[in-house]
Amino acid sequence: QVQLVESGGGLVQPGESLKLSCAASSSLYITNTIEWYRKVPGKQFEFVARIDSHGVIDYADFVKGRFVISRGNARVYLEMNNLRSEDTAVYHCHRPASATWGQGTQVIVSS
Repeated sequence: QVQLVESGGGLVQPGESLKLSCAASSSLYITNTIEWYRKVPGKQFEFVARIDSHGVIDYADFVKGRFVISRGNARVYLEMNNLRSEDTAVYHCHRPASATWGQGTQVIVSS
């Protein structure tokens, strides 16, 4: 069974940065398409970024120029720069090939 585990969330001030990490129960699983979504209570999951098995990357418009998705060391990372209060959410990684979601990591952006 594939498992995903996110880490790296925390409390930061507006304008600061965080780097989230998504690790899989097997390093092979992380070579497939991995997506980052975020969830705010009362709202639906929101797509953030995707990296496919070929390294093709896609971002939601609201994070272009601020967030960077990358893969290395058997993990997928989401580097989040110039964070805003509206980025506050639980961030989840998702592996579509196995319909697997991680438990999420909380990001709070507040002054």
